[in-house]
Amino acid sequence: MYPANNPIYARTIEDAFRRADGFLLEYGDLDLKFRQNEIVLGDQVVYQSQDKEDNFAFFFFRDGVRELTFRRGLSSGELGEFLRAISFDFERHEEEEDIVTLLWERDFEHIKYVIDENFLLEDGVYENHAIAQAKGEGNDEPELKRIYGEILKEEDSAWQPQVAPVTKADLLELMKELERDSASKLPKLTGMLFDFFHSAGFFEYADTVDLMIEAFEYSINTGDLRSAVGLLDRASDPPAGAQDVLLMKKELERLFEFASSPRIVDMLGERLDSGEMFETEIFEEYVRRLDKAAVPSFISILGELKTIEARKKIINALVFLGGKDIHALAKGLSDHRWYVVRNIIYIFRLIRDKGVIEFLVKTAHHQDVRVRMEVLRAFGELEGPGVLPALKEALDDPEASIRMMAVRALGKMKSDPAKKIILSRINSKGFIDLDFNEKKEHFEVMANWPGPETEEFLLRVLRTGSFFKKGKVAELRACAAYSLGLLGCRGALEQLEKLKNAKNRLLSDYSYRAIKRIEYGQQPGH
Repeated sequence: MYPANNPIYARTIEDAFRRADGFLLEYGDLDLKFRQNEIVLGDQVVYQSQDKEDNFAFFFFRDGVRELTFRRGLSSGELGEFLRAISFDFERHEEEEDIVTLLWERDFEHIKYVIDENFLLEDGVYENHAIAQAKGEGNDEPELKRIYGEILKEEDSAWQPQVAPVTKADLLELMKELERDSASKLPKLTGMLFDFFHSAGFFEYADTVDLMIEAFEYSINTGDLRSAVGLLDRASDPPAGAQDVLLMKKELERLFEFASSPRIVDMLGERLDSGEMFETEIFEEYVRRLDKAAVPSFISILGELKTIEARKKIINALVFLGGKDIHALAKGLSDHRWYVVRNIIYIFRLIRDKGVIEFLVKTAHHQDVRVRMEVLRAFGELEGPGVLPALKEALDDPEASIRMMAVRALGKMKSDPAKKIILSRINSKGFIDLDFNEKKEHFEVMANWPGPETEEFLLRVLRTGSFFKKGKVAELRACAAYSLGLLGCRGALEQLEKLKNAKNRLLSDYSYRAIKRIEYGQQPGH
């Protein structure tokens, strides 16, 4: 984890040496014997594990080490080299890089070891090293006989001398297994990192947070969002009463900044697009721990995602984050991609904050029809300064679909000012020449203002007659009949009965439908 010049590293070595040196001075040589699942000191088992993976005894036993002796005179440098050697062996990449080779290469003066000859004969790689070591100082023949005699007596019933060496294929499989099992180790690593952080000194906070950032990135890269949330939770709560709390908090802020950075958000987007749908609950937990600074990063990937499900996740995230900073979210309205702008407007609709109206009004003239349509949908759900003038202006849009959406938005508002705009539009000079469906849309929303005034207006249109533009006038009357049917206006039945046999088929048909709806109390659309 740490380079050799790191204070935490140096303090760890010093602490280990102090303990070892104290033992050697008081009790003499430290002589450890290794079995497959145990380490023995004298006649006592001081370490035991049945775990096939996390087993410190087996770590030595698998390479043939049967005894390890630390002698008086051991130096801090020797102990540091020994610890580096066994740490390196945990990450071996080649077959020859076993613990025996690493110990032999260092030729320790005060650290001696005994290896199993049967094990060595299975692999010629170790033979020369074993012979040289057996002839080396301190490993004389009587001493070896004594050691083996003791081991054979102790392990008479369970002695397993034939331990298969670890092959390259075994190592590859082990690496795959560690990769699969890596997620379960992250919580433990998180705990270690924060233990280091809380006991670190003034100059070590930055180094420890750098490691937290690396662990955080790894958790996102492997899809372990739960561990990432755990890191952020721990970082949000420095220990009470600790020294340098302000400095600790300042360093931990870097972790939250990294969690909101484009790099991390891009990684999230890639995993979402690849089909990895994080649990909704844990994804929401993650987003809730982010700062509003993450808004630009989420907007950026919103335009890159290719799957609907991924976009839904990011949109929901922006609904939460954008509510913290509407102005940051509004910057997405300037994006050159129409679909990003439309999604931002949709997010504004879900936020339902009237503060977004000023941004929507500015986007009402967007060049893309689909964007203008989404703006009008938002206007229909929000009331505030600028909405009515924008909707009134949209009634003159060159696109019929936009004009009709503006009418529907006004109808949803159900306010008197909105009603006046609709009535003014119906009474305007060019209204009669509009397409039938567009005229019908105006009359349909009139049903959102039930009452005598509306019914009287519709009946007046229903009775309209003219020698000019008879077809267009009939369309107006048909629209009025349709609206009266929606309102269930029984006062219109007499006039509708007269028109159900009208020569104009459209007027006749809509009058008949209105009668049925009024008589049977059918709802609009039936």
